[in-house]
Amino acid sequence: MNNSLKLYYKQLCSRIVSKWVVLLVDVAIIVFSFALAYVLQFRFAFGSFDSSVLMWMLGILILINVLFFHLMHTYIGVLRYSSFVDISRIFVSLTLSYGLIITMDILYPSFVILPSFPVSIILMTYIINLSLMVSSRVLAKLLYELLMFDRAHSKNVFIYGTKEAGVNIAKSLRVNRNNHYRLCGFISDDKELIGKEMMGCKVYENNERLFNILSVKDVQTIIISPTKMEMLSSTDLLDQLLVHNIKLLSVPPLNEWQNSITTSLEFRQIQIEDLLERTPIQVDIHKIASHIEGKRIMITGAAGSIGSEIVRQVAALNPYQLILIDQAETPLHDIRLELQEQWREVNAKTIIADVGNLARMEEIFRQYAPQYVFHAAAYKHVPMMEDNVSESIQTNVLGTKNMADLSLKYRTEKFVLVSTDKAVNPTNVMGCSKRIAEIYIQSLAKKLKDGGDRSVKFITTRFGNVLGSNGSVIPRFKEQIQRGGPVTVTHPDIIRYFMTIPEACRLVLEAGSMGNGGEIYIFDMGKPVKILDLAKRMIFLSGHYNIKIEFTGLRHGEKLYEELLNVKECTKPTHHEKIMIARVREYKYEEARAQIQQLIKISYGYEPMQIVAMMKEIVPEFVSKNSEFEILDKKTIERHEKVI
Repeated sequence: MNNSLKLYYKQLCSRIVSKWVVLLVDVAIIVFSFALAYVLQFRFAFGSFDSSVLMWMLGILILINVLFFHLMHTYIGVLRYSSFVDISRIFVSLTLSYGLIITMDILYPSFVILPSFPVSIILMTYIINLSLMVSSRVLAKLLYELLMFDRAHSKNVFIYGTKEAGVNIAKSLRVNRNNHYRLCGFISDDKELIGKEMMGCKVYENNERLFNILSVKDVQTIIISPTKMEMLSSTDLLDQLLVHNIKLLSVPPLNEWQNSITTSLEFRQIQIEDLLERTPIQVDIHKIASHIEGKRIMITGAAGSIGSEIVRQVAALNPYQLILIDQAETPLHDIRLELQEQWREVNAKTIIADVGNLARMEEIFRQYAPQYVFHAAAYKHVPMMEDNVSESIQTNVLGTKNMADLSLKYRTEKFVLVSTDKAVNPTNVMGCSKRIAEIYIQSLAKKLKDGGDRSVKFITTRFGNVLGSNGSVIPRFKEQIQRGGPVTVTHPDIIRYFMTIPEACRLVLEAGSMGNGGEIYIFDMGKPVKILDLAKRMIFLSGHYNIKIEFTGLRHGEKLYEELLNVKECTKPTHHEKIMIARVREYKYEEARAQIQQLIKISYGYEPMQIVAMMKEIVPEFVSKNSEFEILDKKTIERHEKVI
């Protein structure tokens, strides 16, 4: 019966009271306040004033107050969401109305009442009226919160952060009881706030005693203010929280809160992407837009992780036309649907094609004459390319050569190659194939520059792993955790650089806009991340603390760390602090072209050893790791020793 009654009250409380009912209650408060003030003034001595005089005065009070209620919108708000703004409106409305009545009573007694009505009663009525109206709002809010809050199914939480964002999160928790979170305290790094109270909750210091306090208060969830996210990832507090099995939640940044605090914030569990030690990378979007707007833009690999994000970012910059090329039918179809939904005004052509097919690609160039080419089409998975050497050459090398040659033939303004850090001191077929693609682009650009031909600007961009890309480590770890483990890490000491997909693509666009031709742009990837630490954090964040980590050994062609620069290379800065130009060894176009043509020809013989041997001739620093092709390096060493 109690549960049924509580459910009834909840349903009743969830209804929004009509503004006319609120106004009627406020009028009733005026009548009660006037009557109480009169009784208190004359100590229950009735008859001091004629009843007609009292009714006349009461009528004036109601009329003028209702007028100001209407002007100040005091009865329009939803009572359960009453705030300081609503209290302020009531105060201003009543002060103005009673002030007007007193002024009229003093200056124009003949207009109001004869004889003049005691000002003391009017003042007392004002005080009682203000107190009761404010109390009615507070009481309605408290009753709503009390009835709607389900303590049995709620969780005690702390908020880490006491600035504006943290306070707004607390307000949202108080207003939206459906979140089932009960605020029990704040965590602050501000010494002046430690020990004080905010919104009825104590502020605690971030120190060694914190976890004892969390345990005593049965707090197993902490909501992190957006302003504290960056700091959290750069200290050991995160690891301490995870070790103590504290669940971490976050909310969008403050500038993304589109609604007021009366609308429930979307609390989400913190993801590993939020906690990597990275600062957001900013680019000059106006400069990029000036290069893209009104142009015909071709993007190869448009259905891939990088290519699809380039599509999104370019689509937002008002291009004249998008020419999107990929071999993957379904993902390209998904991009097509996304464009139709979000950028319907963009003229986009989605084309199924293989960049290694020169005749097909030339027909596309002849038809669409792109002014910008972003070449992101490539095979990228290291172990797969160790087992499929020919395809690596025919897509990563031949495909790049075809696109570059056609860009020159059809006078494309800029050609931007998306490369990888695995091209530096490559230890695998995939990395070496991308380095050979770089060499062709670089040598072609040098030939044009030496000949005074600046019609086409060939640019290379090189960066590391991107978070959340297809087949990358984080999605794989997530899948393994969801299955209950184990989480597989190749080596306990392996490290990688990481960047978010939007960041990487913004930098690609920025580099494309600043490039003059021939440059290899490298990006500041921040600090490298130890993959083992990444796995541990993801397991803790998932809440499945019993999942094991297994070491499987380095895969074919894999190395412990990636480099963004060759040891012999150095860099020079650009106007963007996160983008540098690599000073690399230069190649003569005729020699590079002849070697690459021979490599492509050999690839159609499908003899992996022969193909890789030729790759090592073109890129002498290519030394295979954990691969069957290591034997080729041993033969090279033996030949060298015999010569000596």
